[in-house]
Amino acid sequence: MRKLSITKMFMLSLCLVMILSIIGGCSGNSSEPAASEQPSASPEATQPTADSNEIPASFKAGTYKAEADGKDGKVQVEVTLDAAQKITDIQVVSQNETAGIGVEAINKVKEEIIAGQTLAIDAVSGASESSTAILTAVEDALKQAGGNVEAFKSRTVAKAGEGKTEQLAADVVVVGAGASGVSAAVSAADKGAKVIIIEKTATIGGASNLSWAGKFYNSSAAVSSGLKISVEKEISDWIVNNHWRVDAAAIRQYVTKSGDTYDWLNQKGYKTTFINFAGEQLHMLPAYETRQDLLRAMLAESVEKKGGQVITETTAKKLITGSNGEVTGVVAEKADGTTLEITGKSIVMATGGYAANKEMVKEAFGFEGVNGGLGQNIGEGLEMSWAAGAKVPDNFGGQMLHQTLARATEKLKTQYEPFEASYPLMLSYLPNFMNVGSSGARFRDEAATLTAVAAANTSAFNGAYHYVIVSKSQIDALKAKGMNGVKAPSLPGMPPEFYATFAKQFTLENPWKDADIVFDSMVENGDGYKGSTIEELAKNSGMDAAVFAEAFSKYQEATKTGVDTEFGKAKDYLLPMGESGPYYAIIAEINNLGSVGGLLVNTQFQVLNDKRVPVKGLYAVGLESEGVLFNDTYVGNGVGIGYSFTSGRLGGEDAASSALGK
Repeated sequence: MRKLSITKMFMLSLCLVMILSIIGGCSGNSSEPAASEQPSASPEATQPTADSNEIPASFKAGTYKAEADGKDGKVQVEVTLDAAQKITDIQVVSQNETAGIGVEAINKVKEEIIAGQTLAIDAVSGASESSTAILTAVEDALKQAGGNVEAFKSRTVAKAGEGKTEQLAADVVVVGAGASGVSAAVSAADKGAKVIIIEKTATIGGASNLSWAGKFYNSSAAVSSGLKISVEKEISDWIVNNHWRVDAAAIRQYVTKSGDTYDWLNQKGYKTTFINFAGEQLHMLPAYETRQDLLRAMLAESVEKKGGQVITETTAKKLITGSNGEVTGVVAEKADGTTLEITGKSIVMATGGYAANKEMVKEAFGFEGVNGGLGQNIGEGLEMSWAAGAKVPDNFGGQMLHQTLARATEKLKTQYEPFEASYPLMLSYLPNFMNVGSSGARFRDEAATLTAVAAANTSAFNGAYHYVIVSKSQIDALKAKGMNGVKAPSLPGMPPEFYATFAKQFTLENPWKDADIVFDSMVENGDGYKGSTIEELAKNSGMDAAVFAEAFSKYQEATKTGVDTEFGKAKDYLLPMGESGPYYAIIAEINNLGSVGGLLVNTQFQVLNDKRVPVKGLYAVGLESEGVLFNDTYVGNGVGIGYSFTSGRLGGEDAASSALGK
């Protein structure tokens, strides 16, 4: 009996196995193996299931061209797939992304796609638009080939360091490797401290790689060139212009010590060039393509040579605090998933603020324009510091609004030469044209466009964008005589990088060929509006018809009488609109170069708590500490980058002195 029962049980089990096998074989993609049955991940990529390897009948091997929008234009690629549906090559045919940031991201993502045969790749921190562009373009190429796109999207890449933790120690730990962070790390190392500096992106230099010039007051170069400012008057005017809601000692420190930063940078090999910018002491940074290498060389010569480390692609997650609230280190995560626990006696925050965090900027400042800074600056450094006891300053929210942009520019650059593509942009910098807000109401004396900060803040105070109104007669004048035809008082005050590609054409007398065609393209692209009458223009652009009609009528009267009763615009800038259409509305937006402040510091760059007492062990330099200089928003010219280098230099020394007990 026992023998027979065993036989029956065996046969029954065999039948059950066969039935389950049949059911499993018919299930297709409707079920996945349990987690415990999944194959273990390799350092490269998880093994795809049989179904995800399936090659569609429509698939055809070959090389396919595709493109997608990056941060600064189209990213064009050629993707080669073999008969096994494997991506064997990705050639980037064309791109205009930022050197050292977007370009590095594209190359990194390209390598990861090929290595893992996957599209499930995280965007490179600080270059999300560039990363997304190449992923989107490769996906398009796969679709053209008839490939199994979902298979590539579901094939995930395992992180080699997942679950691993490493402990590191230093005297000074710097979080962020922009201008202020690098300066802090270098000056701390020069003081004798062992320094570890971490950076969430693969790029050294941060926003300084995009900046034009910095202000170093009474630098040796400025003084030898014959331009010397009155230190006491500069400090006094600064304090008054910011309604006394600033740290007078911090302003004095920057004004009196930033000149030394010029010499310090030159000695380190980071040479800037003094220019007399209409009476302002500005210093142009080195050639764009050389900056990152120069900063890396500074770090190598000081931090690394003296036993410290420079660790990139590593994101700080939280600050480590002791039993008495002192900050003793930082927890960070490397790109490979490894957790770093870095202890130090002084922790310097140089994480660049939060300007790329749209929700945070809107809540703190009400600004909805363009983030012209870095995509990685989303405010986690501030969040970590606040969690560790740092005070949220009373003036929190200020932004570095500094440039006017025309939404039409990037699309027009794909259709026209840079000069023609910049027609709408150039008009947004001239005082001769009527400016209105989204309702159709005029909101300023357009002479504000002659000063970058005034132009930016007057616009931002009136909404997310404004319109520059241009008439047919004005466009005809531009076509005939260039900007002289509309009585431009000077060339548009755009940053040099805006017109570098068409500098020879950038003259007042150069006729604007095909200006009407370019403006029609702007409208077709959805970056501006057109109307044969002012009523039609108001309707097409969403302005209130009655509000715009009244504003237009008053402005027309002012151009005839030479008297602007609303805003006092000078007669020389009151350019007639003509009596007939069509009329155009250029969408102009404001560029935010960075947030200002978020941490309250003293002149030793120690971060203060709610009682305005230093949080032991915690320092801040750069934009995150810059709120002590301004009331509610940035009003400087070159101060941002000048202060970043100066605060980093001085703050690094202070952090090192404390760590070493000096």
